[in-house]
Amino acid sequence: MSQGSPGGRVPLEPTSGPSTPPNPFVHELHLSRLQRIKFCLLGALLAPIRVLLAFIVLFLLWPFAWLQVAGLSEEQLQEPLTGWRKTVCHNGVLGLSRLLFFLLGFLRIRVRGQRASRLQAPVLVAAPHSTFFDPIVLLPCDLPKVVSRAENLSVPVIGALLRFNQAILVSRHDPASRRRVVEEVRRRATSGGKWPQVLFFPEGTCSNKKALLKFKPGVPVQPILIRYPNSLDTTSWAWRGPGVLKVLWLTASQPCSIVDVEFLPVYHPSPEESRDPTRYANNVQRVMAQALGIPATECEFVGSLPVIVVGRLKVAFEPQLWELGKVLRKAGLSPGYVDTGAEPGRSRMINQDEFARQLQLSDPQTVAGAFSYFQKDANGLVDFRDVALALAALDRGTGLEELTRLAFELFAEEQAEGPSRLLCRDGFSTILHLLLGSPRPAAETLHAELCQAGPHQGLSLCQFQDFSLRDPLHGKLFSTYLRPSQTPNASSPGSCTALANGTVHSPKQKGD
Repeated sequence: MSQGSPGGRVPLEPTSGPSTPPNPFVHELHLSRLQRIKFCLLGALLAPIRVLLAFIVLFLLWPFAWLQVAGLSEEQLQEPLTGWRKTVCHNGVLGLSRLLFFLLGFLRIRVRGQRASRLQAPVLVAAPHSTFFDPIVLLPCDLPKVVSRAENLSVPVIGALLRFNQAILVSRHDPASRRRVVEEVRRRATSGGKWPQVLFFPEGTCSNKKALLKFKPGVPVQPILIRYPNSLDTTSWAWRGPGVLKVLWLTASQPCSIVDVEFLPVYHPSPEESRDPTRYANNVQRVMAQALGIPATECEFVGSLPVIVVGRLKVAFEPQLWELGKVLRKAGLSPGYVDTGAEPGRSRMINQDEFARQLQLSDPQTVAGAFSYFQKDANGLVDFRDVALALAALDRGTGLEELTRLAFELFAEEQAEGPSRLLCRDGFSTILHLLLGSPRPAAETLHAELCQAGPHQGLSLCQFQDFSLRDPLHGKLFSTYLRPSQTPNASSPGSCTALANGTVHSPKQKGD
């Protein structure tokens, strides 16, 4: 059994040469002409039969899932089931599940290593999580309990299977839900083998197998690796790439799909890791990445937003500012011709009707779409300073120095002592959230770090522009996101992941 190793985060470095780290949020499937012909033929003949039979089996699973929990109260479901319910229903679901994957073309499941007992490793973690086919890993693990999104409970048949599984449900949008999940995992993990093992995908979302997303902190685990060693990767279902139907159809059109499941030795935390769950999670991530032969990254999802770490800052893979620009351009609006009239340092809250009048928008759908990009208060109002800054950022005629000065003037606060105006935590986090899509907690943490070097709890205009324009890394970040045409070497397409390696490419916007 492996012991925890010292060390912190995994370095964001390319595996060889000057290439940039892979982007785990994007999967591009390129087919040759011969492959297109093959998939057209098999897709017309093989895929419809396979998908139809698989859906029939999926619905046959429902009676077994329903029977196991029928007549049981919520209190009874808080304890592991025993007796005939477990024996009959468990074996029925296990057999039909294997048949379902077989019908979809997964003719072989190759298992390496040995699964630890529930006493040795009450928790299993599987990675990389790259597709909705990944639940196939449950079969060689004898259907352990899973951690799943709460939204899946409302999906027909899938919801019934989650209740059958006594799954632990988590909401990405509710921090309290995540704490309850940690407590429930700990309760089951410390039951002395009373509960079956718990399996979850610590990345929390689907990637493209090219890199491991940042792990969420966990408890002692047995890592499980999932590989699809097929000649053509039809299974990956990333944040941007082929959709559900295309992935399902292409995979069902393959004559034979293979999946490898490898059990690594149980990972026991060192004393340092026991005191620092984040370090422990990062080291487990590193062990799994090394075994897979792919890099570990700091990419993760914050809520439903994919983010990447650049320097000391988390930024959105694709800020909503870009989507707002598309909405406004589609409506024929030129941001540079809007007279915002926002007052520096003073908030002015407006409703949707005032927003439409100010931007001279008449189409209700366009107004609602553009208004939704801004953060609202309890009364459904937005701060017009946010709108003014967003429009200035979208106006290509506004230079970066002018833009950062405007941002400072809009959100800096008057000080009773010391410098007349400083950019405090809330204003700084608002600017970074609007322009870069940075989660507010991450921006607030960075603001505190930047203020440590000075005597004040805020940034002067000079300090803010030093950070946003002249900092070796963050200056490139602002120019790459906001003014890619003004960035050296920005003409070649790429991704913001390049910034983590010190190189700059213009982010490819969604839909372009």
